[in-house]
Amino acid sequence: MRANKMNAILGNVYECPELLPLTEKRPLATLPFDCKYRLIDFNLSNAINANIKSVYMIFNQGSTKSVFDHIGGGREWHLDSVDSRYFIHYYQDFLKKKAEGRPYFESVIDYLNKSKSEYTVFMGNRMLCNIDLEAVLKSHQQSNSTMTVVYKKMPKEQVYRQDEILEVDEHGIVQGHHNFLEDNSEAELFNLGMKIFICQTEWLIHALQEGQNSGSPVALLDFFTLAMNKVKTSAYEYTGFLRNIFDIKSYYDANMDMLNPKKFTSLLYSKQKIYTKLKNEVATYYSSTSEVKKSQFATGCLVDGKAYGSLFSRSVVIEKDAAVEDSIVMANCRICERAVVRYAILDKNVVVEPGVKIIGSADKPVVIKKNTHVLSDVYGGE
Repeated sequence: MRANKMNAILGNVYECPELLPLTEKRPLATLPFDCKYRLIDFNLSNAINANIKSVYMIFNQGSTKSVFDHIGGGREWHLDSVDSRYFIHYYQDFLKKKAEGRPYFESVIDYLNKSKSEYTVFMGNRMLCNIDLEAVLKSHQQSNSTMTVVYKKMPKEQVYRQDEILEVDEHGIVQGHHNFLEDNSEAELFNLGMKIFICQTEWLIHALQEGQNSGSPVALLDFFTLAMNKVKTSAYEYTGFLRNIFDIKSYYDANMDMLNPKKFTSLLYSKQKIYTKLKNEVATYYSSTSEVKKSQFATGCLVDGKAYGSLFSRSVVIEKDAAVEDSIVMANCRICERAVVRYAILDKNVVVEPGVKIIGSADKPVVIKKNTHVLSDVYGGE
């Protein structure tokens, strides 16, 4: 696909309270994933793999420090070249302008005009996937529809209460949609809307102009969702790996999926590469007393103890006779001698004192907040 044929808008506004305390000081988009990635890496990579050169991101005000720390100048995603760039705008600015009776979509419209792209793709922030956007665009071009929305058939337990379920006919046209809370069916699988939309940029500009004149929702995800009621919308069925991140368990399960070679390869080693911020660090060191099974480690870790079925971010230390099982351990954590961590998520910079036990369950993993010094046993998972 030629450069500049499509631009991307990343909506990172919706936050799920069920993910607290992990999202207490960071947006969902920058949650660590599989030792070295952040969730936003996947949407950025999906865009760059489709040769998109211009990305517009919307965040909540006050939650972008970790975004700038991670993305920096955008070099890893090739967004720092002369013909490539990214922009960040605050959702609260839209709200303020609407409250003041001003044209609140003007910054988006200005971006779309200057992008000079024929098509626009919008992506929400909760769907973890490696999707070929060029294939979605090709399907859209062949559909004779105003808009195309991506969906995947998913089981009930992987659908959030506020997700949209699509009603798709035999021709792949969206006939309707409803909130999952309103769904009383006994179906095994649901057509989960993945919050990915493609449309012509010219149409979107006019629709946004009309929308702000008539008081349409400020959130672009709501804007696109309501647009399905007004214009012909085709549905593109995605069949690759997908995880819907909306609570602690879904986040935990998504990470644990990466210990499954088939799922790991499907998400991270398909024909499309996933890019992330690079750090030049020493390799992880495994001493003669270490015992590691079915686990993944990022760089710079020191392992003297045991690690079973777990994932470890950069610079984690596991001291002698300590054991970590079925857990997610983020950067710069220290598990001291004889400590036991099982079914837990340890946020960054956690220290677990010698002999302390942190025990959760697969259904309810224990979450230890960032910078916590754990001095006594922690039990959960009931």
